[in-house]
Amino acid sequence: VQLQASGGGLVQPGGSLRLSCAASGFTPERYATGWFRQAPGKEREWVSCVNAGVPRTYYADSVKGRFTISRDNAKSTVFLQMNSLNPEDTAVYYCATPFTAGCATQPGRYRYWGQGTLVTVSS
Repeated sequence: VQLQASGGGLVQPGGSLRLSCAASGFTPERYATGWFRQAPGKEREWVSCVNAGVPRTYYADSVKGRFTISRDNAKSTVFLQMNSLNPEDTAVYYCATPFTAGCATQPGRYRYWGQGTLVTVSS
C-alpha cells in the first residue's frame, strides 16, 4: 500500500491549490482516505476525509466551506481542492488511510500515510 501526495506549492493569500493523493496497492473506493496537515511546531491536524463506497465527506471547522475533498475511482486518486487560502493554512499536508471503510479524525487511527506535500500561503 502506497500513497503519493502532490500538488503543494507557494500561493498568495486568497488563492487556490489542488492536492492529489495517488493510491497504489489498494482501491481507495473501498477504504476511507483522509487529509491531515502539520504546521511547524504544531501537532498534526485532521483536515478532511471521504469514506468508502458512496462518498460522504467530512471537514474540520477551520476549512469547512473552503476545502473540498473528492475521489476519482478510475484514477485511484483523492483530491483536496483548497480555496480562499490564508497564511494559517501553511503546513505540510499528508494523505492517509485508516484502511477501514469509515472516516476517523485521530491520526493514530490511520494505518498508511503518504510522504507529505508542502503548502505555503504567503504574499
